[in-house]
Amino acid sequence: MDSQRITACFTALRAAIPEPKTELHYRNSFELLVAVLLSAQSTDRAVNLATPFLFAAAPTPAAMVRLGEAGIKTHIRHLGLFNNKARHLYALAQLLIARHGGEVPSDRASLEALPGVGRKTANVVMNTIFGAPTIAVDTHIFRVANRTGIAPGKTPLAVEKALMRVVPEAFRQDAHHLLILHGRYTCTARRPLCGRCPLYTCCAWPEKQQWAEHR
Repeated sequence: MDSQRITACFTALRAAIPEPKTELHYRNSFELLVAVLLSAQSTDRAVNLATPFLFAAAPTPAAMVRLGEAGIKTHIRHLGLFNNKARHLYALAQLLIARHGGEVPSDRASLEALPGVGRKTANVVMNTIFGAPTIAVDTHIFRVANRTGIAPGKTPLAVEKALMRVVPEAFRQDAHHLLILHGRYTCTARRPLCGRCPLYTCCAWPEKQQWAEHR
C-alpha cells in the first residue's frame, strides 16, 4: 500500500475513533503494567472485573509482595493462565522493588527483564504511560495490518517493524489503539463489518465487497 493510501486509512481511523485509548482500567503505571500482563489469553472485560479487587488488596509493588502468590491467585483465578500470572506478578513486584525503587521503568530493556513482560506488554506500557511511539502487535492488529494491506507480515515482529516504517509520524503515537479498536469492533476475525467500515475505500482486502454485501 502506498503512503498516500496509508495516510487516508489512518485519517479515516482517527475520524472514527477520536479518542483512542486502552480499554483496560488503571490509575497509574504499575496498575497498567499488571493489567496488560493479566490480559494475555484473557479479554479486557475479564481483566477489568478482576483488577479492582486485586488493586484494592495490592495497589503497589510492596503490597503485591505482601499479598503473596497465593493471595494474588484468589483475585485472578477466573483469568486464563492464572497460576503463571500470579507467579509472574509476585516476582515482578519483587524485581520492581529491588531494581527500580518500586517504580515502573520506562525503557524497553528494563521492562522486558521483568517476569512475564514480553515485547508486546513493554510496547503498551511505553506507549500509554511514557508516550513512546511504539506499536504493540496483538492478534487484532496482526489481522488488520495483513487484511487491509497496510503492513503485511508473517510474524507479529515483522508487522510491528513494517508499521513503524509506514505509519505517518502524525499517527504513530495513536496507531496501536486505533488499530486494536478497529480490529476488536469492526475488522473482526469471523464477521468483519465491511459494510460500515471507515477504511472500506482504502482497504486492499479482496473479500471486502463480499462482506459488505453480506452485511
